[in-house]
Parts: sequence; C-alpha cells; structure tokens
Amino acid sequence: MTESTAAEPFAHVAAQESAVRILTHALERDRVAHAYLFEGPSGVGKERAALTLAAALLCPEARRIGNDCTCHTCERIRAGKHPDVRVIRPRDEGDRNLQVEFIRSEILPFTKFAPFEAQVACLIFPEADVSFPIQHAGAANALLKTLEEPRARVTFLLLSERPDRLLPTIRSRCQRVCFRPLPAATLAQILTERGISEAVRPHAIALSQGRADRALALAEGDTLQRLVDLVLRIDAAVAAAQPGDLLDLARELADADDLDALLAALALFYRDVAQVALQVHVGPVGLSFESQEALLATRAAQLGATHAAERVAAISATQEAIERNANTETALDSLLLGFATGNNEPLKLVVKQPKRA
Repeated sequence: MTESTAAEPFAHVAAQESAVRILTHALERDRVAHAYLFEGPSGVGKERAALTLAAALLCPEARRIGNDCTCHTCERIRAGKHPDVRVIRPRDEGDRNLQVEFIRSEILPFTKFAPFEAQVACLIFPEADVSFPIQHAGAANALLKTLEEPRARVTFLLLSERPDRLLPTIRSRCQRVCFRPLPAATLAQILTERGISEAVRPHAIALSQGRADRALALAEGDTLQRLVDLVLRIDAAVAAAQPGDLLDLARELADADDLDALLAALALFYRDVAQVALQVHVGPVGLSFESQEALLATRAAQLGATHAAERVAAISATQEAIERNANTETALDSLLLGFATGNNEPLKLVVKQPKRA
C-alpha cells in the first residue's frame, strides 16, 4: 500500500494529524491494536475516526478509502447495519451506565463468536466513561475481563471525553490516541458548509471550545444570544450580591436544558476577565466575549487575574460535581453564593451514591 492510499481512509477526519498518523501507520503495518482509547472533547472527530478504522479493517477489497468507498460492507458500516461492527452507547435511563447483565448477555457473546462475516470485528463505545464509569466497578470489571483476554480478530474502540473516569486497568489495556480541539479555521469551514451565517460564525466558534458539535448547537436559532445574555445576567447578579436573587437564579438554572454549555460559557467569560487583567489575549480566537470588552475591563479591575482564575476553577469543579450526581440546585447555590461572598472555592458538595449498575 502506498502512503497516499494509506492516508485516504481518514481524509474526512479534520485537523487531527497526530491521531490520523498513528492509525494510518497501524493500518500500513497491519499492526492494529486490540484496543484503543480515543480521548478528547466531543465533536472533534473521535467517532468518525472509529467508524473509519472499522471500515478500513473490514472492507473486503482492502481499498481503505473511508467515506468514499461504496462497497456493500462500508455502506452497511456507515448505516449501522453490519453485524461485525457494533456501536454501543450509554443507555437512556438512570445514570446511563451499561448494566453488568447487558455486558454478559450482549458484549461477551459478541467477543466470543464474532466476526460473523468479515475477517475482523469491532466494538465501538462512544462515551465509554459514561458507559463504564469508575464508580460502577461491576460493569467496568466485566469489560476489563474481555480486554485482558483479547481475541485476535476483535478490536475494541473506547471513546472518552474524560478518560480519568475509567478504571486505570482499562486505560492500561488500551493504546491511547489523543484528539485535540478543532482550530478556528476548521470550525469556520464546518459552519460554512452547514450554511451558518457569517455574522454568527465567529461568536459560535469563540464559545465552542474547539468542538464542532457545540459550535453548531450555538449557531442554531437564537441559542447563542440567549446563552450570552444569561452569562451576563449571572455575572450581574453575582456583582449585586443579593442572596435571595442568587438562590432564585440557581433554582432557574438547575432546570436549564443546556446547563453544561452555559457553565462552559460562564467559565470562558471569567477566563476572559483573567486575560484582560493580565493584559494578554491567548488562544486561537483571543477573547471569547470580545464584544463585552468594557465589562471585562471593569471585572478585571474588580477581581484581578487570580480571583477570576479561581472562578474558572470553581465552575469546573461544580460541573464535575453535577456530573457525579451532586444535587444540581445545591451545587449552583454554592457556586453563585461563593462568588458573591468572595469565596471562589466551591463548597463541599454531597454526592449521591450511584445507583447499582
């Protein structure tokens, strides 16, 4: 196989040169690992790369041309209908982790008897840290057993935004491949191809944190403006420091459908404050809230870089606590009241015991 042919499968995986190089070399040398951990933010190409690798391994003509291949095998993989490529997502209910019974009844038999048609089989787990979180050790250990005793013709592809939430033993059984946030130019191209107006694109990119899925979501309807307005409203409420108003706001935010995106945007706002205080504009797009430069300057003078950075860290800790099943309203109460009183470290939050897997 020539170098140009080998590079073709991943032509549709944008701006991930390092990851593509690793996977291309594995295909060229016929040394694909039995298990990979694709780690990085959502919306940067991890799942597309996993499906492309599966197609490259199963394509009967060994053409390995990814999304351009029109053979029956590749078309069925893209449609999710090939018996030797299974994409197993977190369940819809509860804590979304996979049950031990499901692993024993569905995953283990697949690893024992596959492949059914092709020469190899692939199991793809988007959001693996949600399917097999470290706090649900039973499900994680059931997966681990299959990773420790791999069959030669079965490849595992675990995709994760937060690999530290997987068991260390699972991480150690996988070859890790890092996927990076997408550069602004790549996001601009994606938004342009989706018909997003030129007026919206820069602001959606600035708040996307390099994630195409978030940039597209922000560019939809009035989502972006509502998010910016709410961030500014939170900042104003914190500055006013009226406890009753902050508790009411926390109650309102706890019911927001896009709370994660909102907290991410709030963190970017205070990151901007820290940058203005330090008189530096870092990152590929400079300030995320560039249109609010006067307000950023005011907050920078009031807070200084250290306190602004502490707020960013507190927001991140609050997001993690909520994801780990802390009471959302209590977590937001602690965050907003802490900001208003100058205590930028989040209170110790009671995390509910996870449900049994």
